[in-house]
Amino acid sequence: MTSPLVARMQPFGTTVFAEMTQRALQFDAVNLGQGFPDTDGPARMREIAAEGVRGGLNQYAPARGLPELRTAVAEHQQRFYGIPLDPDTQVLVTVGATEAIAAALLALVEPGDEVVVIEPSYDSYDASVALAGGRLRSVPLRFPDLRLDLDEVRAAVTDRTRVLMVNTPHNPTGKVFSREELEGLAQVAREHDLWVVSDEVYEHLVFDGLVHVPISTLPGMAERTLTISSVGKTFSLTGWKTGWVTGPAEAVDAVAAVKQFLTFVGVTHVQPAVAHGLRMPDEFFTGFAAELQGKRDLLVEALGSVGVPVSPSQGTYFVIADLAGHGVSDAVDFCRRMPEELGVVGVPVSVFCHDKEPVASLVRFAFCKKEEVLREAARRLRALGPA
Repeated sequence: MTSPLVARMQPFGTTVFAEMTQRALQFDAVNLGQGFPDTDGPARMREIAAEGVRGGLNQYAPARGLPELRTAVAEHQQRFYGIPLDPDTQVLVTVGATEAIAAALLALVEPGDEVVVIEPSYDSYDASVALAGGRLRSVPLRFPDLRLDLDEVRAAVTDRTRVLMVNTPHNPTGKVFSREELEGLAQVAREHDLWVVSDEVYEHLVFDGLVHVPISTLPGMAERTLTISSVGKTFSLTGWKTGWVTGPAEAVDAVAAVKQFLTFVGVTHVQPAVAHGLRMPDEFFTGFAAELQGKRDLLVEALGSVGVPVSPSQGTYFVIADLAGHGVSDAVDFCRRMPEELGVVGVPVSVFCHDKEPVASLVRFAFCKKEEVLREAARRLRALGPA
């Protein structure tokens, strides 16, 4: 029997993350594939969530989220970026950033409209564009330096383009877009009257003294940008699946109109805990980024010791390694063999791209793991031997 799945969604089967996690379990491999931490988030946040369950926060939350969390999101945007928001009209709580992305694109994209995406890209972008009946047009980051060609961005825009997707800090590459790059993207958006959907879930995980710049803070962008973030990455609480969308009231209204028919409302009892997290002192945010930077350095050093070059990882949980020098021409095949042969799991970068040939030898590794886990992964990776 043929699959009943509609044609536009047939390219999206079981994700590579699920496959690689299964192979990690099968071969007792160190899983540096999927981007989730192996430690829990702040204890006080977990205690507040538990108190919510015991205290009766077990029914539907308000459609847009608990006022306490919406206010905390608005305060966070003002505190870190000077962005003024009305928590009643410009903040929407979602079931993680993935739902926020899907709801935003379903709200903005008519069938046949085009969405410009910078690749490699988080895999839900492509699927969400397909769900909306849109067409995805991709612009590559150039390896190994992750250069963005703004002329290629302009060339990708047509009279059918409706949305420009921006993701900084960038998954899967770890690139943090510079102010100059963002200003170039903003100029394209203004010139062509595009909506921008900006995925900023790694906003606090920036290294080497760099600074995250929300594109909505640039001239003429607040009124055309929907900004998305979540609790998962900043606080190591990916299972809480609580995110938010902020932006101009009429655009947030549009996303809310769609979101209500996806999950209706978000999980109630964790929302006060997320609000508490967003109000934590600066030292928490800078301290966690510094901790991750150290873990990045550990993994990069291990790869370098066997002659594996890496692209700049300026933020996020990830580093991209080029295995071409070790005879890898098909990273998909290599990543399927790696759990058994090396006892380590990574993800082929080609799964994040339409144009797979330029990235055929690249593998993404996640370093958001305990230091002892990373050291064991480093020990196993040395079996690659020198290039």
